[in-house]
Amino acid sequence: MASRPEPLVLASASVARADLLRAAGIEFIVDPAEIDEGWTKRESRRAGGSAIGCAVALAAAKAFVVSRRHPNALVIGADQLLTIDKEWFDKPTDLAAARARLLELRARSHALETAVCVVCDGRMLWHATSSPELTMRPFSDAFLDQYLASEGESLLLSVGAYRLEGMGAQLFERINGDYFAVLGLPLLELLEFLRERGVMPT
Repeated sequence: MASRPEPLVLASASVARADLLRAAGIEFIVDPAEIDEGWTKRESRRAGGSAIGCAVALAAAKAFVVSRRHPNALVIGADQLLTIDKEWFDKPTDLAAARARLLELRARSHALETAVCVVCDGRMLWHATSSPELTMRPFSDAFLDQYLASEGESLLLSVGAYRLEGMGAQLFERINGDYFAVLGLPLLELLEFLRERGVMPT
């Protein structure tokens, strides 16, 4: 066990991920990484990689970049890809794209390929993955318009154009898998690693 807790850095601009960590009583700072996610995704597809493998690569790339700015710190990187069958989806660019995304997901199942890793001084210490599956109900166009008006541009921060922790819960009829992973972070696995590392009390 470490004699003194190592500082924690979240290499993500995700409000949902930060909120999860704060609610769990974790002390950390936020230092988002800026990487070319499109390049990593293209290279992963070209190499025949899986979506979950790409999510791990993206999480690691973010953590490695931020680790260079924070010597001796534990840097948490995370990423998430939405998939339907073998198709990968990016975040919507505007509300019209968000509406189109929700229409595409309506009455269908999709997976959220989610990864988290911890890097220290440029070395990967640990990672975990989770792939919850979500099924949307056949909601009406009227409800969709109400939802878009209520949530606005906050939906552009989510690859699925929804926030399950809010009114977005009404979009779904079934969720199989880890709720925390749906929000972008396999939290329980991360907490266990931090306890084993001595960052948190056991």
